[in-house]
Amino acid sequence: MQQKLARREFLKLAGIGGAVFASGLGSASSALAAYQPDFYFVQLSDTHWGFEGAPNPDARGTLPKAVAAVNSLAEQPDFIVFTGDLTHTTDDPAERRKRMQEFREQVSLLKVKQIYFMPGEHDASLDNGAAFQEFFGKTHYRFAHKGVNFIVIDNVSDPTASIGEAQLQWLKDELAMLDKKDKLVVFTHRPLFDLAPQWDWATRDGAKAVELLMPFQNVTVFYGHIHQEHHHMTAHIPHHAAKSLIFPLPAPGSAPKRTPLAWDPGHPYQGLGFRDVEAEASKPALQITELPVLKA
Repeated sequence: MQQKLARREFLKLAGIGGAVFASGLGSASSALAAYQPDFYFVQLSDTHWGFEGAPNPDARGTLPKAVAAVNSLAEQPDFIVFTGDLTHTTDDPAERRKRMQEFREQVSLLKVKQIYFMPGEHDASLDNGAAFQEFFGKTHYRFAHKGVNFIVIDNVSDPTASIGEAQLQWLKDELAMLDKKDKLVVFTHRPLFDLAPQWDWATRDGAKAVELLMPFQNVTVFYGHIHQEHHHMTAHIPHHAAKSLIFPLPAPGSAPKRTPLAWDPGHPYQGLGFRDVEAEASKPALQITELPVLKA
């Protein structure tokens, strides 16, 4: 957070005042115009509310700890996004809704009230996202924030791990309204590329989505699903996976099965965390900072 505070201090010393992250692209002051559009958001993923047992003996405590960690940030983010698997899968529709209600109660304690949700396969694949939509709204959508366009893609409600032709057409139509030089951030749950298809770490028609994104000069993709930090490039498009808040998984293809990594009593919560992502008006790339659920 030191860099954000330094910018606020700059504004104070320059006699400008006001919030660092306020909008103002059209300001007459060059210093204000240079700094006001800057902002950051927090990504959390794979909370799996409702999961119990090994390897996380604190399965019902990790999400509240993450909420407390975000609330304790010196500078609160402009918004928060949960990139799927809010709840752990269940065949019981009533239990699925109970878990979603409990999850919503937990995240209502966040100081930041602008929160974006998207489903994971644990939330949506058994009912095509019906319960998710009852509690959290649309499974795919677009929004803009301070000069950056954000697109949420649903690659989990279809149990075949596909985006589907209808949503791909929607994506094409949404992108047609944007300039190829615009900053674009894409959120998915599964990776759009073939990371480890044998582990369900892929999207069947993800290449079609990447092809639609390719003409844009400044695109960044954030996803969850694989329960670990991971970075990949598709031509000029970076893809960044987020850590889980329930248990870490092994590196892609490093084991016969994607068995969760064992809990280390000497280093509890190891491998769990969230990230903040900072967007600066003067820089095309986004600055990513990984944060632990609990400080060492």
